[in-house]
Amino acid sequence: MALIVHKYGGTSMGSVERIKNVAQRVAKWHAAGHQMVVVPSAMSGETNRLIGLAKEIQSQPDPRELDMLASTGEQVSVGLLAMALKAVGVPAVSYAGWQVPVRTDNAFTKARIESIDDSRVRADLGAGRVVIITGFQGVDASGNITTLGRGGSDTSAVAVAAALEAEECLIYTDVDGVYTTDPRVVPEARRLARVTFEEMLEMASLGSKVLQIRSVEFAGKYRVKTRVLSSLTPPDIDLATEAASGTLITFEEDEQMEKAVISGIAFNRDEAKITVTNVPDRPGIAYQILGPVAEANIDVDMIIQNASVGGNTDFSFTVHRNEYQKAMAVLNDTVKSRIQAGDIVGDPKIAKVSVVGIGMRSHVGIASLMFRTLSQEGINIQMISTSEIKISVVIEDKYMELAVRALHKAFELDQPAAA
Repeated sequence: MALIVHKYGGTSMGSVERIKNVAQRVAKWHAAGHQMVVVPSAMSGETNRLIGLAKEIQSQPDPRELDMLASTGEQVSVGLLAMALKAVGVPAVSYAGWQVPVRTDNAFTKARIESIDDSRVRADLGAGRVVIITGFQGVDASGNITTLGRGGSDTSAVAVAAALEAEECLIYTDVDGVYTTDPRVVPEARRLARVTFEEMLEMASLGSKVLQIRSVEFAGKYRVKTRVLSSLTPPDIDLATEAASGTLITFEEDEQMEKAVISGIAFNRDEAKITVTNVPDRPGIAYQILGPVAEANIDVDMIIQNASVGGNTDFSFTVHRNEYQKAMAVLNDTVKSRIQAGDIVGDPKIAKVSVVGIGMRSHVGIASLMFRTLSQEGINIQMISTSEIKISVVIEDKYMELAVRALHKAFELDQPAAA
């Protein structure tokens, strides 16, 4: 049979009873003859609890020590799951990331995976054991424990699947797949049976919380067949039914998929806009502004430079809302005087709303319909960004849900998919 990787989120691991349910589900796949590797997250709320403890000691916790602390949540999960599997007669062994090892760079709290040694895992699989590996963490070249950032267990699972050349990576969550948009905002949202890697990458980058963006990047780079499905179904559900459920992230675009012009509406509240006014319009000015921001390890999203008037222009960009104050400080401290700009103006109350779909490649009028819909709702567009398969706009945060509902209806995403 096949080598399969399962990933379970914090909700799935949230109690002893739920961990026992995960064990029953994994045992079912193992009994069917599959070689099984499982990557669980920390128990729901545990990482936040640990970070809270750290902040009671240091307002800005030391990154190395924070990784040492935060990594313990997943170690608890793998140990308990291994015990639960052994309790039902399934041979299992658990490993922390450093024991595999999962090797990363040394960017504490935001580490990136560089390599995975699969020899130890393959030996255990060959001996018939279920292997359970901590998500979210690894070890750098100096032997320090590192973490991959929030949501990093998805990345760990897909990276392990890539290293082992697994048949499929199943991401179990508290939702039953990828939807046209968040059902909490639009109750009529539909689950997608299939979505392309490109669309999923755009949705993840634009704020969809179903999968962490780096996990989708890994899946695309190494062509890891990935499925998002629910962990809330009964653990003894028929294997064939479970294996075909949820949403498959596919690398094959077919004619049927292109009939859907737009596959989904993504949105993100966690952004802030910064504008540097009266910037001299000369070569290299964008680097002079964004270089120090990048050196401060702040990710920049959308960027717009206005047309030059009298040799000066305004330069706007967006950052994550959590890094807004840090970015403003960098600009005021190191950029403003250097480039002799005007004011630096910030707005932390914005939202980004995007339409995504591979059908945009072969259909015209998408932007027109999007802008007309927002105009009819009285929603002003502050920034626009496009790619081959997406259009994103920045609007006031208070209009976000209205915009999502209106666009979902305008693009008929509430209607059943064409047969």
